[in-house]
Amino acid sequence: MDAAHPDAGHLTSKMPANLSGTWNMVSNVNFEGYMVALGVDFATRKIASMLKPQKVIKQDGHCFTIQTLSSLRNYECSFKTGEEFEEVTKGMDNRTCKSVVNWENEKLVCVQKGEKRNRGWAHWLEGDELHLELTCGDQVCKQIYKRTM
Repeated sequence: MDAAHPDAGHLTSKMPANLSGTWNMVSNVNFEGYMVALGVDFATRKIASMLKPQKVIKQDGHCFTIQTLSSLRNYECSFKTGEEFEEVTKGMDNRTCKSVVNWENEKLVCVQKGEKRNRGWAHWLEGDELHLELTCGDQVCKQIYKRTM
């Protein structure tokens, strides 16, 4: 161990970004394809594709609560980075996944292991925008949110 740098050789607990805030959706690309990959039924897809959900993110160190709020239904997910948790994707396809969220450089990345392959999401900031990329199989949905004032 380096006396001048006692944490040398160890992972740091530095959080690359603070995602806390209330965010309104401004862009939603390929949400239909993503929902088809999840197996979401036609009627639900048609309603969901018209929604402009709001994200409320509470970040306290390594602990997060992410709420997705819309006129159709609300979804809340709480987790601690680096710790696997059981997640039921209520509001989407109602499947149970084993999920783990980690920082990968400036992105908060979730891997969801379950019935669907290559499933997960990533959140990151670009300027004053919150980006969310949702993946299932070969489908990628790209959403952009702006912080409310």
